[in-house]
Amino acid sequence: MDVITSCGQRIAYRRAGSGDALVLLHGGFGFDSRAWQPQLDELADEFTVVAWDAPGCGGSEDPPASFRMADYADCLAGFLTQVGLQRPHVLGISFGGTLALALYDRHPHVPRSLILAGAYAGWAGSLPVDEVRRRLQRVTAETAEPPADWMAGYLPGMLTASAPTEMVEHTLALMSDIHPQANLTMLRAMAEADLRGILPRIEVPTLVLHGDLDARAPLSVGQDLHRQIPGSQIVVLPGVGHLSNLEAAESFNREVRRFLRPLA
Repeated sequence: MDVITSCGQRIAYRRAGSGDALVLLHGGFGFDSRAWQPQLDELADEFTVVAWDAPGCGGSEDPPASFRMADYADCLAGFLTQVGLQRPHVLGISFGGTLALALYDRHPHVPRSLILAGAYAGWAGSLPVDEVRRRLQRVTAETAEPPADWMAGYLPGMLTASAPTEMVEHTLALMSDIHPQANLTMLRAMAEADLRGILPRIEVPTLVLHGDLDARAPLSVGQDLHRQIPGSQIVVLPGVGHLSNLEAAESFNREVRRFLRPLA
């Protein structure tokens, strides 16, 4: 891994390949750049693939508790400048999808295109108020306990029941490296984020990529993003849950290539 400093934070990242730049933004709940290994392995033959550890994840330094989505977006913009990526394609999953939208909102000339996988317009922008409150109350209470006591309870929302045991165990291992307080900061940012206003103003090519069995961000959330983003494309991956890049890596990578190749 490489490490740079952006927005006063130590940021770790992985880089592979050559070609047009493709930036990968992971989700919350303990995930970091390792969650993109199938993409780092398979897409590096065609793209310069860069996967960061967001502040408070993996090898990156924890951000202040006051960090909100705009702060993550500004930090990401600074990171991209630091590593020399101009006009990259930006692919985000879950929290990373919201971050991709926030990046476009605050730095609209940075992304060359957007790929939103299992994404939200922020929890406040995509979920009912009661659901946002329930999620935040749950994670706030659980963060006070050892991650081993509660982390596995989130697996059914991440993968389908048909996911192979090896994949389930690998996913839990990734999640178990969580920075608990930083994760709470991240999810508070998600709970407050409402990026619906930016959707009709997006002017870069956009792909909405969603698993039809996503229990964390229901398919209706992805369909709503597609309806509101002018000219966007939507691809629904059948039989796949929230972590579509892991559970259906081959199909996921194929759709990423299909979308990006005409933009070269």
